[in-house]
Amino acid sequence: MAARARPSPFAASLPARADAKAMDAADPLALARNLFSLPPGAIYLDGNSLGALPRATAARLQEVVRDEWGGDLIASWNKHGWIDLARRVGDKIAKLIGAEANTVSVGDSTSIALFKVLADALAHNPGRKTILSERGNFPTDLYMAEGLAALLGQGHRLELVERVESIGDDVAVVMLTHVDYRSGAMHDMASITAKAHAAGARMIWDLAHSAGALPVDLAGAKADYAVGCGYKYLNGGPGAPAFLYVAPRHHESFRQPLQGWLGHAAPFAFEQAYRPAAGIAGATTGTPPILSLAALEIGVDTLLHFPMAELRAKSQALTEIFRTLVQSRAAELGLEGVSPADPEARGSQISFRHEHAYAIVQALIAQGVTGDFRAPDILRFGFAPLYVRYVDAWDAAAYLVDTIESRVFDDEKFRRRQAVT
Repeated sequence: MAARARPSPFAASLPARADAKAMDAADPLALARNLFSLPPGAIYLDGNSLGALPRATAARLQEVVRDEWGGDLIASWNKHGWIDLARRVGDKIAKLIGAEANTVSVGDSTSIALFKVLADALAHNPGRKTILSERGNFPTDLYMAEGLAALLGQGHRLELVERVESIGDDVAVVMLTHVDYRSGAMHDMASITAKAHAAGARMIWDLAHSAGALPVDLAGAKADYAVGCGYKYLNGGPGAPAFLYVAPRHHESFRQPLQGWLGHAAPFAFEQAYRPAAGIAGATTGTPPILSLAALEIGVDTLLHFPMAELRAKSQALTEIFRTLVQSRAAELGLEGVSPADPEARGSQISFRHEHAYAIVQALIAQGVTGDFRAPDILRFGFAPLYVRYVDAWDAAAYLVDTIESRVFDDEKFRRRQAVT
């Protein structure tokens, strides 16, 4: 997509495109964009749904396929350290989420990881039957909690509230997403965790929209468990393995019901009875997915090259430019801001509500500006600070205004719902 040549749709008192370009010129993270493969001219604001491809990933996967799998075959489990790959990647992710060493397991999906930690939390609070969460939590988290409660029976249930203000004495575990997937609003992890513990409940955090985008301090917050995916800000690729965190104080007692052979204390002894491995290794179920783990490791390594404080600072600046510009025209365009105005209170995304949100997003994508839609009426824009530029934020805001003003989204082709929205 060519650079904008049209007049600015924003007031002269607001940041100009030249200001955004100057910020890019002074950006200490500017060179990080070169580490990613992005289509020429693309403005990609959907890294909070699928992260961009690191340039090093393709070569690494080719190496694993050609030299390790193709050349050394099964010997690669020992020769190339495949058997330890999930642990190694877990320790790297731990550095991004404020977790202690040997506390993060990688593999499966976020939903399976959540099932495991929910099961452990409920098992260690047998007198309590309630999983507490918020109505706006990501649906798959609620589905898993609902399914586990039904499986356990005996009064187990999922209770949903608008906001976790109080925690009853029947609550075994509180389950929340750190950054809301629709609005980008961020919970105070430490204070809510402390509230859960004061009520005698354990605390689970979903870090899907936090890990790799902003500082997280699981250990400092005294979280009991956390889960998160590898394909958003960690840039591990579509369907990348998820991660699971268990606080060290729970390792000795941790038990999860999906007892696979690699979670056994001695998997190659092939014992008939299950003996859980000590520590976080007990969270493992099946054989690690080597190809996807290799891709995820590149994504995580790329992030670890840069200070998280710098990533967060740029993220806040990017979202603030975009929010300020769009908000200045929001009322006349039928847009309603749903993200917190305070950069400290939100993650790395900005969302607006509009009655024609789906069609607007599709019209933007056709112009090379990729955001996404969340039902029923949310336009969502994610700002991955490693590869999104300040001028991208400015241009995206301008294209959004132009798209709504011109009503180009009224074209029927933008209104047809695709399988993935």
